[in-house]
Amino acid sequence: MPTDGTLGEAAEKCVYRHRGCLRPTPEHPEEPQEEPGPAASSPWPTGHRFAERTRAKHATIHALLAAGHSKRSVARQLGMTLNTILRFSRATTPEEMFTGQWQDRPTRLDAYKPYLHQRWQEGCTNAWKLWEEIKEQGYPRSYASVRAYVSRHLRGKPQPVGPRPPSARAITRWILTRPDSLPECDRIQLKAHLASCPELIALAEHVRSFACTVTDLQGERLPEWIESARAADLPSLSRFAQYLERDLDAVIAGLTLPWNSGVVEGHVNRIKMLKRQMFGRAGFELLRKRVLLYE
Repeated sequence: MPTDGTLGEAAEKCVYRHRGCLRPTPEHPEEPQEEPGPAASSPWPTGHRFAERTRAKHATIHALLAAGHSKRSVARQLGMTLNTILRFSRATTPEEMFTGQWQDRPTRLDAYKPYLHQRWQEGCTNAWKLWEEIKEQGYPRSYASVRAYVSRHLRGKPQPVGPRPPSARAITRWILTRPDSLPECDRIQLKAHLASCPELIALAEHVRSFACTVTDLQGERLPEWIESARAADLPSLSRFAQYLERDLDAVIAGLTLPWNSGVVEGHVNRIKMLKRQMFGRAGFELLRKRVLLYE
């Protein structure tokens, strides 16, 4: 699971966790109803490859038997075993043959299907994104099973009418931007969406408090901020605060003293650029000369 190495990553995960609050609740919500399939009594719908194959075999076998052929003769003509012909001959309809491992078999996805339907109604139609969400909740299987379920059961279902809410990344960008630098339209949207979720309001307050600590070099306030962030019901923000505690003295020094390692980082970036330009074409001696002579 990826770590929340920066405040931006932690904030985006918090927003993504509460993305359900971004869509306004309709005045008269209606319960989603399952549309009956073309063959409600059949576990295999029309168009399913196993269903169509079974129906074709059933029609062919019964046509040959009605024409006067014996069961052994039908088995030889169709290249089937006699037991298979007997099973098809006893079935009055092809639906009686629809029994096996594909019907009414519980899967590990069953526990997550209500969540998938809810997210689909909220406007998330990306199968990969849905798989990532239920994977975070403990779903152990691969993406292919979620993609198949979305393709067969969710694709084409009606979605709620109304404006689509902004993405989690857009909300995060608005929260991380200085309030007086936000355009008026973005500021209004952010205020409207934060009003529907107390967790996002708390997230915005913690982010702005941390921004003040960084820009004003108030490192002495960092332990207090870490305590408040860990006490909040925001797991990603709590993990970010925990990472700060691992090297707290260095972080406080960086947020208190006027000196920084910007010059050193610039030299490191320059050396990496030179090394990438020479990758596979020169050795260390030429790299050393370029670093010393580079202006």
